[in-house]
Amino acid sequence: MTEPADTPDSTSDSGLDSGSSSTTTTRQTAGPARGSRWQAFKRAPRAVRWTAWTALALVVLLVVLAAVAVVVVRRPLPQTDGEIEVPGLSASVEVVRDEHGIPQVYADTDADLMFAQGFVHAQERFFEMDFRRHVTAGRLSEIFGSDTLETDRFIRTMGWRRVAEREWALLEPATREALTSYAAGVNAYIADRSPSQLAAEYSVLGLTGLDYSPAEWDPVDSLAWLKAMAWDLRGNMDAEVDRVLLSLDRTEDEIAALWPAYPFDEHRPIVSGGGVVDGVFEQNASGNATRNPRRPAYAPGVVAALERVRDRLDAMPELVGKGRGIGSNSWVVDGDHSATGKPILANDPHLGISQPGIWMQMGLHCRARTADCTLDTSGFTFSGVPGVVIGHNADIAWGMTNLGPDVTDLFLEQTEGDDRYVRDGATEAMEVRTETIKVRGENDVELRVRETVHGPLISDVSTEFATVGANAPTDEPGERGSGYAVALAWTALEPAPTADAILALNRASDWDSFRAAAADFSVPAQNLVYADREGHIGYQSPGRIPIRRAGNDGTMPMEGWVSANDWTGEYIPFDGLPSVLDPEEGFIVTANQAVIDERYPYLLTKDWDYGYRSTRIREVLESEGELSVSEMAGLQLDSTNPMAETLVPYLLDVEALPSPYYRNAQNLLRDWDFTSPVDSPAAAYFNVVWRTILEKTFHDELRQRTWPDGGDRWFRVVTQMLSEPAGPWWDDVRTDDTVETRDDILRASLIDARDEMTRRQSRDPRLWEWGRLHRMNLRNATLGDSGVAPVERLFNRDGWQVGGGSSIVDATSWDAVEGFEVTAAPSMRMVVSLADWDDSRWINLTGVSGHPTSSHYSDQTELYVDGETLPWAYTREAVEAAAEDRLVLTPAD
Repeated sequence: MTEPADTPDSTSDSGLDSGSSSTTTTRQTAGPARGSRWQAFKRAPRAVRWTAWTALALVVLLVVLAAVAVVVVRRPLPQTDGEIEVPGLSASVEVVRDEHGIPQVYADTDADLMFAQGFVHAQERFFEMDFRRHVTAGRLSEIFGSDTLETDRFIRTMGWRRVAEREWALLEPATREALTSYAAGVNAYIADRSPSQLAAEYSVLGLTGLDYSPAEWDPVDSLAWLKAMAWDLRGNMDAEVDRVLLSLDRTEDEIAALWPAYPFDEHRPIVSGGGVVDGVFEQNASGNATRNPRRPAYAPGVVAALERVRDRLDAMPELVGKGRGIGSNSWVVDGDHSATGKPILANDPHLGISQPGIWMQMGLHCRARTADCTLDTSGFTFSGVPGVVIGHNADIAWGMTNLGPDVTDLFLEQTEGDDRYVRDGATEAMEVRTETIKVRGENDVELRVRETVHGPLISDVSTEFATVGANAPTDEPGERGSGYAVALAWTALEPAPTADAILALNRASDWDSFRAAAADFSVPAQNLVYADREGHIGYQSPGRIPIRRAGNDGTMPMEGWVSANDWTGEYIPFDGLPSVLDPEEGFIVTANQAVIDERYPYLLTKDWDYGYRSTRIREVLESEGELSVSEMAGLQLDSTNPMAETLVPYLLDVEALPSPYYRNAQNLLRDWDFTSPVDSPAAAYFNVVWRTILEKTFHDELRQRTWPDGGDRWFRVVTQMLSEPAGPWWDDVRTDDTVETRDDILRASLIDARDEMTRRQSRDPRLWEWGRLHRMNLRNATLGDSGVAPVERLFNRDGWQVGGGSSIVDATSWDAVEGFEVTAAPSMRMVVSLADWDDSRWINLTGVSGHPTSSHYSDQTELYVDGETLPWAYTREAVEAAAEDRLVLTPAD
């Protein structure tokens, strides 16, 4: 680099050192000038002088307050270098961090590893952990007051914490020991620290008058968070309600057109072929037929009851997940399809976005593998939960996508009085309990929770729902009773040892031990993709999935007063769930598409993702032949819009646009390759056209809560409609004298989208950019929407412009009802090389730290947005080469 030329300004420092005459002259002339100004100030009127002094005092005060604020928000930053004495360890533990703060932990026992993981999680993300346990226990109102009361009511009604407490006794002794050691590590960190030393959030909340000190971490706190994840990935409960809401004024065929059957001939399922033989799934066996029941229409009173439940679901905050637009990609290729000669596995789970992100990268390593120290694993962890959730160990790698099974059902209950409900013509007593919710600054709230044989009455979740459906008619003979209530049957409300599965995956060494671990993975049910150092690849679908009786396909709520509608009480046996080892085609793709075809004898769900992402991934894998690690990572960024290839020819066929002004925008689509990078004008225009088509086609006839979100289901719906130019959905029922056709809607959408893009960005279509519409705003779950601008600026990281889109491999989802802002995204990306662990790559949506003033709060986001990944050091040599900080935790005397 060329040094700047010397100038009087650039050499003034050296001039002072050398006694330069020019500098001396400057100092001599400056003195009298300052003196003259001071004399003039003293001669000014008293009011002027007092105003000036007051202004100066305010400036000084603001500077002092700013300095104090910086100290306060930086106080929680953890020590990452040197040595700390910690009571509870049996021997020293090393925590080696790289330039992005990613910790690799080394110890001599599993207990010390779990202890240290708890300690490090608390160092980086204790407020997030504390917040999560308040969520899952229904105790947010203790901190945030009445604003979170409805959330607490809903979660207390479901009883997440109560279920987690019952799970403790089901766990293996080794899992309980791990949870206990983890909790001890958390508590060792928080024991001698005030709330302001733990997180800036506590300091900010303290300014509002909150007097709070966090309780010790309990092992059950870790178990409860798995319920929140299960809720976020719960499946088709919203679709059940939507179908019923539409049944008031739509025919069964019209409703069916909005939920088309899965196109098995176009989008292949995960497992091709196979069947259940004597209760065991065999990948080479022929399959069995499944059921296809039809349901009767629902009475208006039933619809009213369910509509109120849907209101409650819509009001649930993002922090506990909406369960919509959530998916994931994961695929694995064998050595014949890999440039390395060994398998390569890729995974990027799609979840709701937040700051900090849900994952924290970490490695857990035994210095020597012994009977007391069995772990040597690295990957993505949940703060608050011991072990690695997704990643690899010394022998195998695994990835996850949401299986999406139907594990929830809504049951309509005919109630009698306060605490009884109808069953087969008689009445039975509900189970009733009372919960006390503490509300900051207000009196405690008593919540009366009622349960039937099917589950808790979620229609009781707030006062306004307590009499839901009271006037609803019933088709049953005799008195209608007190009306309809709605119960939630959900497999996650039954205790299960999912925590066993996480730690067992960390220790698995081959296909058999991997499957044994998967057998305990109850909720949320996940597609598990596998690879090992021996060259094997595989797939296993685990999960607790209910077996329903004939006539219940899980798509609509059931009449709870008829016991024949109940679940059987049994679950699909693990050995009967689909799996495959070393398929002939040499790769496995899971992207939330159907797991297996309709010949499979058990009902997994009727509401699959429609397979656009999985088909695109398959196309690339089949065309590439041998793939490298970088090519696998590149595929995660594929932004090809599958709807564009179908819709654009129809858009280009639209003629008679009013002027060249509109045709210039249409012409963007002529040479478009259907990809959606951040700077694409064509992608920007197409997505605005797409949103406008959905609005003009469906908003006139559907209830607002069922308007199209624009995702994969609507790709399928509109694709089928395009071949019917005079189909009924195209007509705008609000225009009495006109019957609109497909081409009318497409033409109007092209015109309106052109005008919208001109207003939003530019008159010149060449200057349009998709990323300027499609922004990713990473907001803190608690203080990110506080309404206080400085606080929001501290905790949020907004305005990231991204490519991709809904139902695209680069799955940055957006909701067509709300706009173009990202609602869910790949929460991380990883590519694992089984040939050389240190050749693997990973990236996090945000960073490992939960402290907003940490350099690692969002230091991976810019890399993530740019499509880059980080080296994933695994071996001790690679970790040492990347080391930036080394913290040694030593046992206290």
